[in-house]
Amino acid sequence: MEKRIEMNERELERLKVLERVLAGDLDQKQAAMRLGLTDRQVRRLMRRYECEGAAGLISRRRGKPSNRRLAPAVKETILARVPERYADFGPTLAVEYLRGEGLRVSKETLRGWMVEAGLWKARQKRSLRLHPPRPRRVRRGELIQIDGSPHDWFEGRGPRCCLIAFIDDATSQVTFARFVPVESTQAYLDVLKAYVTTYGCPAALYSDRHGIFTKHDPEDGKPTQFQRATASLGMETIQALTPQAKGRVERLFQTLQDRLVKAMRLADIADIEAANVFLTGYLPEHNARFAVAPLDPADAHQSYEGEASELARICAIQHTRTLSKDLVLSFRRQRYIVQTNGAPRYALRGKRITVVEYGDGRVELLAGQEILPYKVFDPAQDVFTAVDDKTLNARVDAILKTRQPKEKGRPGPDHPWRRAFATPPTDDKTSPLNRTSLFCPEPDISTLP
Repeated sequence: MEKRIEMNERELERLKVLERVLAGDLDQKQAAMRLGLTDRQVRRLMRRYECEGAAGLISRRRGKPSNRRLAPAVKETILARVPERYADFGPTLAVEYLRGEGLRVSKETLRGWMVEAGLWKARQKRSLRLHPPRPRRVRRGELIQIDGSPHDWFEGRGPRCCLIAFIDDATSQVTFARFVPVESTQAYLDVLKAYVTTYGCPAALYSDRHGIFTKHDPEDGKPTQFQRATASLGMETIQALTPQAKGRVERLFQTLQDRLVKAMRLADIADIEAANVFLTGYLPEHNARFAVAPLDPADAHQSYEGEASELARICAIQHTRTLSKDLVLSFRRQRYIVQTNGAPRYALRGKRITVVEYGDGRVELLAGQEILPYKVFDPAQDVFTAVDDKTLNARVDAILKTRQPKEKGRPGPDHPWRRAFATPPTDDKTSPLNRTSLFCPEPDISTLP
């Protein structure tokens, strides 16, 4: 009866080489070079092959536990710790936090343990549409991808908010990130001001085609507030046609919605202010883990040489109004009277004035580069303003879903349609109730001429 021997590819290769040695085609030194072994190892394999045949080339460790396996007590400790503190963590992320506690294990070993214990299930890869890759820019600051991610970042411990992030295309470094209540024009302008103050002006910004970044009406030649600010700072703005075109920032949010959410949970972060403070320590660790070196070490950022007040003015919402003959303009249902301090300012009559509205509510009037003193005549009023929050449609849909659907059926007994006929008709055909056209019998068409 023939005995079946199972060999892996490495053992089969050794068998072929040793047979050539026995046939005289190769010597032991040549065999050692082909197999990547020493001469002594080849001579030992030859003796085992001559004594036991092909079975002598099979590893003696097959079917036995590894000598480098972790102790059962370590496995029990880790499997008790994972569901207690890292229940919804993936194996890769859980290993990083376990090492911080002094528990060292490889991610593949932990993955096997978690699958065996039912704590992890491998995700099936979906077949996605293929998109051709775009090479990275070579210098830091040549292209910055920007976007916002409205998400339940605090997992119900705090309000839903949005994370606005700037990521460098050349290095995948998250250069700036900030939590804001909603994704709006003012929020992007505030983040842009902080970015320019820290790094300078990048060559280009890459965004989607939301109304914050571009106008969709071809007849409207006016730029958006964001386009006006970036043009004043000498930056180019590029709008992506698909989310995949700015895949670097899209994948960043996928990573942060997994890793950052769990990190803030462990740190018990539950509000925007604490989350922004937490980001100052989290982002350096994230960049050390995922950022890469640029192909060209030169920096494409241009330092901003202007004053801080001018940068704040550029990154504020600006409107245009016309002064009346009395040097009065109207803005948000309030009249602003320009103060002349006793000197006639006839040249200002009918002049176009820039109204600068800062994020903190301050208002500034500019005639060219001159700041005009003013006083407000009317009290402040609640004025409807256009909403550019990207989550507006989602919030409207959520409100509509909470409304109870209208029940279909006949009108209720108290419906106005029924009040005039509260008394049902009788069987008596002479009754006045049956003389109305509403309850008259069907006419006999045979008697018609």
